[in-house]
Formats: sequence, structure tokens, C-alpha cells
Amino acid sequence: MAVEKKNFVLRLDEQMYEALAAWAGDEFRSMNGQMEWLLHKALKDAGRLPKPRQEPPSASGPKKKK
Repeated sequence: MAVEKKNFVLRLDEQMYEALAAWAGDEFRSMNGQMEWLLHKALKDAGRLPKPRQEPPSASGPKKKK
């Protein structure tokens, strides 16, 4: 299942932008990838990541060991 991503505008002052761009370059990430990583880490550290959705069990039920 593909994850839908939302677009939004983020305004940064020039100093912050340059610092983030340098950090992204140091870690071989795009600026967008760096921002996603940073936000994910902040959410995880704060215990605010949503719980992953579980897939419903298959119609045939769980597989049994032989």
C-alpha cells in the first residue's frame, strides 16, 4: 500500500535554510528528505508517531505449521 504524501509551504529564514541544506548535504539527503527525517525523529522522540495501521487478516485465516 502506497503512502500518500501531502504538500505544504514551509517558510524558513535564510540562515536556517542554509544550515539545513548543509546538514542534508553532509548526510547525502535532499533537503526534502532531511526535513522528513528530522520531523519523523522529533515525532518519535516525543512519542507522537501514530500507531501503524494493521492489515486485516486474510480471508483464509492464519497459516498453520505442519
